[in-house]
Amino acid sequence: MERFVLTDAQWAKMAPHCLGKPGDRGRSGSDNRLFVEAVLWIARTGSPWRDLPPIFGKWNSVYVRFRDWVRADVFQRLFDACSDEPDLEYAMVDATIVKVHRHGQGAKGGLRARPSAARKAA
Repeated sequence: MERFVLTDAQWAKMAPHCLGKPGDRGRSGSDNRLFVEAVLWIARTGSPWRDLPPIFGKWNSVYVRFRDWVRADVFQRLFDACSDEPDLEYAMVDATIVKVHRHGQGAKGGLRARPSAARKAA
């Protein structure tokens, strides 16, 4: 059994907003939850679509379905359905300090206003 990201409670909120449910007319998806997990895997890892693990299905089919859902604003509805109770499980705090080089601060030896060449010629 693979480890997935979505809990059953989160999926219960998202399921009514998905396209291709068994009761819908037309083409239905084989497993909407697995598809959403595939999209979350891509978002988490930052990998290209071609590197999608085979457990999620053919990468091209998943990508085409992703594009269809983007055009239909399904992901916005899924986000709205799940954002009422943020669990902050994946929140990160960055405490890095980045110092600016002294030239960027205007310290001695940094950028100076120089008179233009036209003034020197006059």
